[in-house]
Amino acid sequence: MTEKTDIKSLYFNELESFVTNELSQPRFRAAQLFSWMHEKKAAGFDEMTNLPASLREKLPQLCDYTSLRIHTVQTSAKDGTKKYAFVLADGNIIESVYMRYTHGNSVCISSQVGCRMGCKFCASTIDGLVRNLTASEMLEQIYEIERDTATRVSNVVIMGSGEPLDNYDNVVRFIRLITDERGADMSQRNITLSTCGLVPRIRDLAGEDLSITLAISLHAPTDELRRQTMPIANSYSISEIMDACEYYFDKTGRRISFEYSVIKDLNDSRETIEQLASLLHGRNCHVNLISVNPIKERDYRAVDSLSLDQVKNILEKSSINVTIRRRLGSDIDSACGQLRRRVVSGA
Repeated sequence: MTEKTDIKSLYFNELESFVTNELSQPRFRAAQLFSWMHEKKAAGFDEMTNLPASLREKLPQLCDYTSLRIHTVQTSAKDGTKKYAFVLADGNIIESVYMRYTHGNSVCISSQVGCRMGCKFCASTIDGLVRNLTASEMLEQIYEIERDTATRVSNVVIMGSGEPLDNYDNVVRFIRLITDERGADMSQRNITLSTCGLVPRIRDLAGEDLSITLAISLHAPTDELRRQTMPIANSYSISEIMDACEYYFDKTGRRISFEYSVIKDLNDSRETIEQLASLLHGRNCHVNLISVNPIKERDYRAVDSLSLDQVKNILEKSSINVTIRRRLGSDIDSACGQLRRRVVSGA
């Protein structure tokens, strides 16, 4: 049996080739299809009313039209953040988070089912990696949330379950598709990709001619401390990561963001924060401070807001730009590090 084409993951030029060669249709049908999928966000081929009925009948025979089914939606009583659990075609569940800000609506998407990076403060990695998501499955997290909320998403953070650079090709394809001016036309500057530090892939990403924001999950200023919570530190040193970040900045002109989850009695001492300040001083970067969010499998404890302010002050004295990130959706386990993968039996 011939494998069906994942039509929603095709670049525009690939879609043109598919339309003319496989569907024997005129080239302009590609523009119609692309618009229906990525601009109008049609839920299925049946909605594509300017296509001939014969073509709408043929498309499902040759193509998979990726769609996600909403399993549950939880809404935070604290801030209105919504956590979506989506069922994939194979029965796995991924989670996405919808956040409303004054400057626009943001969605945190997953890039994998599970994760194999093993960061100890993150729930996404507890059951390991199941599989990568396709570009279309990443797109659909956004499109389905837009349909459900009747709002437009203007910002995307690839910070849900999974390590984006461990699914490199599909993530880059997703970025190019979501920012294609013939479709969703999102600004690349409104996309943030978060990685725990896969050095070769950071260097590869620098050569993609993208203007996204790269965020490094750092969480420690020394290799010894980083290895206590992040197994990736056994493969790539902080020095190697910093060199890759310099290379990324030189190639793209985009400043790096560093994520630092402050964990009580682990990486919050004055000495440790001063080491962090010394590491980042003089770099064109920004630091996002996050009070670690609880997960039931770990006993890591968050620091209070006063301690976060003290950390912020130490860094700012070294002329480092710092933001304390709001803990959106923590009451529904949708805050940083709390997303999981699940399986629906028989789905």
